[in-house]
Amino acid sequence: MGAPASPHSAPGASTPAASVAANLPARRYDARGRAHVDYRAVLLLAGPLIANSAVQAIMNLTDTWFVGRVSTTATAAVGAVYWPILCVLIFLGGVAMAVQTLAAHAHGAGRYRRAAQATWAGIYASLLTIPLFALAAYGGGPLLAIAGLDPEVQRLALEYWWPRLLAGGPVGLLVWALTSFFNGIGRARVTLLVTGVMAVSNVFFNEWFMFGLGLGVAGAAWGTVAANALGLVVAGAFFLGPRVRQRYRPELGWRHPQLARQFRLGLPMGLTATADMLGLALFQLMLTASGTVAGATSQIVVMVTSIAYMPGVGIAMAGTTLVGQAIGAGDRDWAARLGNRVILLAVGFMSVLGFAFAIAGPWLMPLFVNAADPNAEAAVALGVVLLWIAATYQAFDGLQLGCSFCLRGAGDVRVPAVLVATLAWLGWVPATHMLTFAPGEGWVDFLPQFGYGAVGGWIAAVVYVIALGAALGWRWRSGAWRRLRV
Repeated sequence: MGAPASPHSAPGASTPAASVAANLPARRYDARGRAHVDYRAVLLLAGPLIANSAVQAIMNLTDTWFVGRVSTTATAAVGAVYWPILCVLIFLGGVAMAVQTLAAHAHGAGRYRRAAQATWAGIYASLLTIPLFALAAYGGGPLLAIAGLDPEVQRLALEYWWPRLLAGGPVGLLVWALTSFFNGIGRARVTLLVTGVMAVSNVFFNEWFMFGLGLGVAGAAWGTVAANALGLVVAGAFFLGPRVRQRYRPELGWRHPQLARQFRLGLPMGLTATADMLGLALFQLMLTASGTVAGATSQIVVMVTSIAYMPGVGIAMAGTTLVGQAIGAGDRDWAARLGNRVILLAVGFMSVLGFAFAIAGPWLMPLFVNAADPNAEAAVALGVVLLWIAATYQAFDGLQLGCSFCLRGAGDVRVPAVLVATLAWLGWVPATHMLTFAPGEGWVDFLPQFGYGAVGGWIAAVVYVIALGAALGWRWRSGAWRRLRV
């Protein structure tokens, strides 16, 4: 994807602007000389990213399946902390994810060495987050105490919380920094290989830590940490390998201004995703607090629909690379055209899969519960209903994902962060509380409470994602990102 090096340029040198503009990403010309979007090129980039996200979804389902072998209570416990953990990872991980935007801009402009330097900045920034991960790990106990969970659920949740953040957080960010580089330069197949290694090893590590070593729920967290560590080794070998060295010259270096830019761009990126994830975390906590069946079933539905969500993220990530490379090459009109196509692809893909899972609900739900569990029948019945509501959610989630990631490729990250935080924290969270809890239940008593349980909570989620998709769609269509400089 992106412009090749000029034959008259040394590796790492800047490509002349005219040469770069003539090789815009995913662009082809017809017989009359008119430019068209090359969907084959888009799919060559998006395909590995979709597959990569699907593999990540399979990893999530693998963990859910392994934890489900312990008990429904264990599933509810992991479900209660899964999203708070992901919030911490995503917020701090913004400094690593920013590598994709910066590498795409540099690659599109033919400044190949600058793309590698952005990766090192992402690695340095990731290492600087270690004290913050330690602080978050210590905050798990007070957080769960406030949530008012069942004591056994709280105990199991903390067993998973500690290793997943304290050890898994920094390792995960280092993997993201390296894979974001490969995504930004259009070599997403390397990212897919790294994720594939982690997914396969995760199965063996989970079995070993959880049952071989007898660590139970904590073993699920340590299995993920071990799989990430192996992925880091593989990604590092590719980054420092001969093919990358020939063009990008990724020698170790330190550039303070670029590190500062990493935080300036990365923290709003992390906040955008975290605002949404925090809303989802509180959503899951409220459903778990309303009942074990509601919490466990909602967690299963989220994991099942993640098979649509995660590939949708892959399509949207292709938008980050394509928009970023087009901007780096100096053609913002082409960036807008590519972004529009990616957004449509994300909406279509997630809509089809979301409704397919809803249709298959009666066959899917029994796979994720223990038939001997007394709550199994109730969980399956509720899950079939929730999958239909989740299908509508997926359609509009594709819209907000496509717009958000295309804006990220353009470096427009501050306004989207404000939009997401406002709608999630002032709209989605209170609406979930109102629609889920009956009078006399819940965390606060100053909001009306209608007592629709898990169904009400999921309806609140649908209303939120429709509003979010409309807001981010407006931001993308406004073209305000055209005036930004990253």
